[in-house]
Amino acid sequence: MTAAQENIDNPTAAMLREHFDLQRQHYLDAPNPSYDERKQDLQNLKRMISENAEAIIAAISSDYGNRSRHESQFAEIISVTDGIQDVVKHLKKWMKVQKRHVDLQMFPGGKNRVIPQPLGVVGMIVPWNFPINLSFMPLAAAFAAGNRAMVKMSENSIHLTRLLMDISPRYFPLEKLRFFEETGGVGIEFSKISFDLIIFTGSGQTGKSVMASAAQNLTPVVLELGGKAPAVIDRDYDLEKAVGRIMFVKQFNAGQICTNVDYVFVHESQRDEFVKLASAYAAKHCPDIEHTDYTSLIDDRAMARITDTLEDAREKGATIVNLCGDQPANPATRKFPMTAVMDTTPDMTIRNRETFGPLLMVMTYKEHQEVVDYVNSHDRPLALYPFTNDRKLQDMYIERVMSGGVTVNDALFHVAQHDIPFGGVGPSGMGHYHGREGFETFSKMRPVFYQAGFSAMQYLRPPYGKFATRVFDFLMKFKG
Repeated sequence: MTAAQENIDNPTAAMLREHFDLQRQHYLDAPNPSYDERKQDLQNLKRMISENAEAIIAAISSDYGNRSRHESQFAEIISVTDGIQDVVKHLKKWMKVQKRHVDLQMFPGGKNRVIPQPLGVVGMIVPWNFPINLSFMPLAAAFAAGNRAMVKMSENSIHLTRLLMDISPRYFPLEKLRFFEETGGVGIEFSKISFDLIIFTGSGQTGKSVMASAAQNLTPVVLELGGKAPAVIDRDYDLEKAVGRIMFVKQFNAGQICTNVDYVFVHESQRDEFVKLASAYAAKHCPDIEHTDYTSLIDDRAMARITDTLEDAREKGATIVNLCGDQPANPATRKFPMTAVMDTTPDMTIRNRETFGPLLMVMTYKEHQEVVDYVNSHDRPLALYPFTNDRKLQDMYIERVMSGGVTVNDALFHVAQHDIPFGGVGPSGMGHYHGREGFETFSKMRPVFYQAGFSAMQYLRPPYGKFATRVFDFLMKFKG
């Protein structure tokens, strides 16, 4: 197929390819931006958010139907601008060429270095639930590493996407950064481009498709996929404190967070007390789910999915407790009350799929090993939340239950730490970003060996004589 024919038959693919070629050419013309250039890019990224914060908050709320202003301020504005500033603070150190050890017996006079260099053009596929955080934090890592970026936003972030497409050229030329709207089929074609790296955040099923497309070009991928993240409360831990911290995270963004507490293990003697305290929390902090502080589910499909999950559990014998009292779900506003689901069985949907909403499955245990065994019998989660002041018990959970990350005695907040990496493991994802690890993910940490002016290797070339034999025999004994 000729290029002209491709433009006619698949204009979306042609448009994306054209822009990729533009960024690729500019990368080749100037492949290694200076520290000052990268710092300026990061400052422009920060200004793009801070100077348009009110418009960003309003656009996200429009996409949701209603998104709590305070939640947007915290998760999309404050956390992100602070994160970008932290990257600026450490950038010069991260960019330094690293000295590495060289075996002077084998290579006297030689030098080993690791040089961080930009990969080139990276592609980002961004979800709707935290669209600024999950685009601008990877962008900060990508720009710190000296790359250019194309960003494909979600079809559920249409108001925000159009805003970003409008304001972005004021801060970056298109050959540095461009946002793309999902108009149908864009994501499929986007993942087929031979980027130098693709980062995708979303469902596991879509992640598999992105990875399969990327494999056709041997494009490396970073996948953030979520999963069913558990919390477990030690019987000796302050139950009211644990409930307050878990419920805050559960109501935040209406539970639509990939690292949210999907289910919680409580000691069998404390189940009823847990539910009582959770109801008291909801009555105090979420007295009216129609209030603008309480975020809507993103769309009708999400509303139907949460409703169907709850009905499936109810029909199969689960105990359902509306933690918000008698407030019913409202399809018109897509507001859904926080709900505890107990007495679940393995055949229920809630046991097998990530909830991604305000439903909280409550399970019980007698011994801590039961928790370990249950979690380890399922896909490795993106996060683990043990609540205990017993250091040995904390270590036991961290050592014996593998997850992407851990917050001890709280939930979610390991994601907000700038100096530790964020990422999944196994079915919950692969690769890391945030902090130094983010810089390294978006860099080629390039190993370089500098040979000395004199090299003894010239005496060890074929045809191999007695001298070479004596040298190699000596080295085998000395290093063996």
